Amino acid sequence: MKNYKLLLLSLVLLHKIIFAQGSAGESAKFEYRNLIDMPAAGILEKGYVGVTNNVMPGGVVISKLEVGVFENVSFGISYGGANIIGSGKPDWYNLPGVNIRFRFLNESLIFPALTIGFDSQGKGLEFENPDRYQIKSSGFFVSASKNFQFIGYLSLHATANYSLEKSDGDNFLNFKLGAEKTVGESFSLVGEYDFGFNDNSVTSLGKGNGYLNMGLKLSIASGFTISLEIRDIFNNKRWSPNSADRALTIEYIKSIF
Repeated sequence: MKNYKLLLLSLVLLHKIIFAQGSAGESAKFEYRNLIDMPAAGILEKGYVGVTNNVMPGGVVISKLEVGVFENVSFGISYGGANIIGSGKPDWYNLPGVNIRFRFLNESLIFPALTIGFDSQGKGLEFENPDRYQIKSSGFFVSASKNFQFIGYLSLHATANYSLEKSDGDNFLNFKLGAEKTVGESFSLVGEYDFGFNDNSVTSLGKGNGYLNMGLKLSIASGFTISLEIRDIFNNKRWSPNSADRALTIEYIKSIF
């Protein structure tokens, strides 16, 4: 009887995963607004609210609230800090972040979706000298996303951005490329490469190799998506430990109507 109950519970959990409608997999209901760190052209539908929590090394936790305000327009606020998970006093960020995006071209058979926006929320540790985040905020950006049917779905993404974090003297226009490949109904593999043109001078934190990030996304229930992420596979950062970072992102999206 015990084994029967265990089997029944396993089947219920498997059913929830298979038919989950989060942001990942072929059955995804919601679009990506970000792959890992790079903005994508996705946007929250009008009347939906999204809550995202990033958990990163150093006890960093960042919470973000987004709202689909109008058709193809969303707005959000975020806040966090370091040493939130751990012991001792948390090191809160100096200011909350704000983000807004407007999709001015919907995806068609020929053209990609195009979105412009602004996001002031960086990630990771916040440094005082230079005054910037470990992972610079996107600042002003324009993103393009295009989906293709290929053994499920394949989506390609490109972003140009200009960050306002330039106290390190590196204020170049930056570019990012990314891709998502669905693996079944509820899984997606994502990858992105940040060229780091705004983070490669002698006074910056990057060495000039760019930042390669990879992730596995799983839709676990209606509106819920979990992402397991590895950042900086090329070991581009100058500070210690000079190795790839492991992180977790949890997203929940729900209609407010």
